[in-house]
Amino acid sequence: MKPQPHIKIEGTSKFQIGEIRNNTVHYDFEKIKTYLNIKGHILFGKNFKIYNEDEPLLFKLCNYFIQDHYSCAQMGIDTNKGLLLSGPVGCGKTSLMKLLLHLAPHKTNYELIPSRNIVFNFNAKGYAVFEKYNQTQNYCFDDLGVEPTGSHYAKECNVLGEILLSRYDLFMRSPERSQKVLTHITTNLNAQEIEKRYGNRVRSRMRTMFNLISFDENSIDKRK
Repeated sequence: MKPQPHIKIEGTSKFQIGEIRNNTVHYDFEKIKTYLNIKGHILFGKNFKIYNEDEPLLFKLCNYFIQDHYSCAQMGIDTNKGLLLSGPVGCGKTSLMKLLLHLAPHKTNYELIPSRNIVFNFNAKGYAVFEKYNQTQNYCFDDLGVEPTGSHYAKECNVLGEILLSRYDLFMRSPERSQKVLTHITTNLNAQEIEKRYGNRVRSRMRTMFNLISFDENSIDKRK
């Protein structure tokens, strides 16, 4: 049976999020929203919902995740780069990055890891931890900026800063399109705060590595 990326199956239910024409999937955003609402309920509980004010941002993210190169280019999004999704505490960054993994996993995939867990692992195991992130797998570092300073045998280290520099080198060495090594980030920090925390070298490289997509600064805390 041929894969059907435009058909999503949840339990006994099928959701058609697009149609195939000329061997290309043409996605329907309204149908995608319906599916994501259902999948969100499954992943996060009955209180999950997609807010109307977030739909323009969600539209951008969906086009990135399905790798619609033309639509992304129209919106200033480079499908060869990763995502830096920023916004206030509780606006839904982590939930969206977990949810959208299910939209087109044949196109966009990564392992999502809380930044603080990476530092805790460094504190326990030391510099060997860096080897995991110096590989060609795609990662999403969640909640960048809330992690503590790393410390192994009393030697301090800006763990995520060092990892991001290594990920930049991987990104620059990897070929275009399907082979590109991508890193994604969610964060509450703005550009100035990122530079203060991780230094100018990291911030300047992040411009090359990421598409910046931001929630409105007045976005509500959806966890309340």
